[in-house]
Amino acid sequence: MLTVVERVLAAALGPKRWDGSNAPLLVAYATAPQHVGREALALSPAELDELRAAAPDVGFERWTRDDAARALLLIARRNSGRTGDAFVTDALECFEQGDAREQQSWLRAVALWPEAKAFLPNAIDACRTNIIPVFEALACENAYPAAHFPDRNFNQMVLKAMFNSIALARIVGLPGRLNAELSRMARDYAAERTAAGRTVPPDINLALKDER
Repeated sequence: MLTVVERVLAAALGPKRWDGSNAPLLVAYATAPQHVGREALALSPAELDELRAAAPDVGFERWTRDDAARALLLIARRNSGRTGDAFVTDALECFEQGDAREQQSWLRAVALWPEAKAFLPNAIDACRTNIIPVFEALACENAYPAAHFPDRNFNQMVLKAMFNSIALARIVGLPGRLNAELSRMARDYAAERTAAGRTVPPDINLALKDER
């Protein structure tokens, strides 16, 4: 385990021990910033390489210390024997009771879990939010949508990113998920922008299957 991450986890957990109740996890999850702050995780190149090797589907570059603490709290809960449906229940409680910042942390880490596919309805719903940082936590630097979203939901996510001026290069796995319907949606969006005298996103070609 990386030294910096060990410090984050130790500060977040303190002397707590897991038992049958989910209450200690919920409290620790909500109060993580009080222990570790919200600063950037500030990983060294070696630490970042180690994390990428251990979890290639997760983009750690934009993580903060409280993101790491919350992810590790869920790892600790899972390692306590709460796997499968039990872990899904516990993790969803953290998401559903969390504020926007806690949900950002949760979404950034969702690809880590072996039970990740069980969270698909929640991930899809998160893409409907009007809170852009929450949307970005799932849509950007995160392999979860490309791995699990049906085409319809993936396409809607890409279009929303364009609408909110989010660089499409931040969407992990986009080249492998291009499809005819996404191309049609992107072209329609470009035509609407042009007709209204507005600029077209400069990276829109990244959403066009035949114009990469």
